[in-house]
Amino acid sequence: MTVYDYCHIGHARVMVTFDMVARWLRYSGYELIYVRNITDVDDKIIRRANENGEPFSALTDRMITAMHEDEARLNVLRPDEEPRATDHIAGMHAMIQTLVDKEFAYAPGNGDVYYRVGKFANYGKLSRRRIEELRIGARVEVAEAKEDPLDFVLWKGAKPGEPSWNSPWGAGRPGWHIECSVMSTCCLGDTFDIHGGGPDLVFPHHENEIAQSEAATGKPYANIWMHAGAVRVDGEKMSKSLGNFFSIREVLEKYHPEVVRYLLTASHYRSPINYSEESLREAKGALERFYHALKGLPPAAAAGDQTFVERFTAAMDDDFNTPEACAVLFDMAREINRLREVNIPAAASLAAGMKKLANLLGVLLLESDEFLRAGAEGRIDSIHVEALIAARLNARAEKNWTESDRIRDQLAAMGVVLEDGKGGTTWRLDAE
Repeated sequence: MTVYDYCHIGHARVMVTFDMVARWLRYSGYELIYVRNITDVDDKIIRRANENGEPFSALTDRMITAMHEDEARLNVLRPDEEPRATDHIAGMHAMIQTLVDKEFAYAPGNGDVYYRVGKFANYGKLSRRRIEELRIGARVEVAEAKEDPLDFVLWKGAKPGEPSWNSPWGAGRPGWHIECSVMSTCCLGDTFDIHGGGPDLVFPHHENEIAQSEAATGKPYANIWMHAGAVRVDGEKMSKSLGNFFSIREVLEKYHPEVVRYLLTASHYRSPINYSEESLREAKGALERFYHALKGLPPAAAAGDQTFVERFTAAMDDDFNTPEACAVLFDMAREINRLREVNIPAAASLAAGMKKLANLLGVLLLESDEFLRAGAEGRIDSIHVEALIAARLNARAEKNWTESDRIRDQLAAMGVVLEDGKGGTTWRLDAE
């Protein structure tokens, strides 16, 4: 995260995706260190802090706190380590000096240090781009002193009004790419297993991370690269200029966090997601089906048909195939509904098993009534609803069916759905 503003729904996709990955790897028995680094100094941060008239560190501290609040509402577990770039300046100096010593980097004397892209033989291997093709149309800004238009900055010479740190090349601040290489290798070693991110980072950011890290260490950087799919809004790319740019907290003002979480989880992590009113209604409908299957069943130990667990495991082991895993949950819900008519203990055990699997995706964490009534607070008066339900029960006891129907219709007009069962009458809010 580059913490100059509130996290948006695209950030939420990445947060939820790698939270799901971390949960599944741990459930599968792997030892895992999950690191999510924070860029807390860059051009956008400095510009926004100057606009606000505040120190850049005050801005980043506030946005990091907001990020933690947003991820908690989406049931995203905190990573094991969350390094900030400004805490690793010395490590950046060391890696840059190593690259200079190996002639993979050069200091032209203006306070900047650049990476020599042409010297790294495999540049472009992640994004499958050829260096000759990249040079077509590349240009050098007037203020830059690059040997090659493709060279990128590792250290930026200090400018008036910007934060800076002393370095062997003069006062300045780090480039974005070197920040991530240093934080990653500091926390995980020269080579680590999985590197994740959003689809917009493949080139040039991740390509540059590979180039500078492998040139510095002489070792492979990351064994596996995973990129979460982009979020599109009503079929269009999310953009502030189009007016379809939504922060996580804006979205959660309107939709239940678990609905948003399910929308972001139910699609395969590599697939683009279309964020729309319709897709959110579908996500809400799916969760309602699950919670209705769980509703009213007694607590029980997770048990039942092992086939469901095996199918769920096979799906998740197949490149985290969450659409297939969710299909297993739907099949379990259908079986629970069948069993509750003939064998309540078996239904309850299978329901516990379904909830356990769903929790690995970060959903079905609530009691059924809590979710099904979600949003009632502030929208309708719950005490008034309960009073009307009691009045309806009295009318039914007196066989006053006209009054009973009138109250049901009144509640329906308020968006309240009644469900009469052996244990009494319960209620939930209808989908908006």
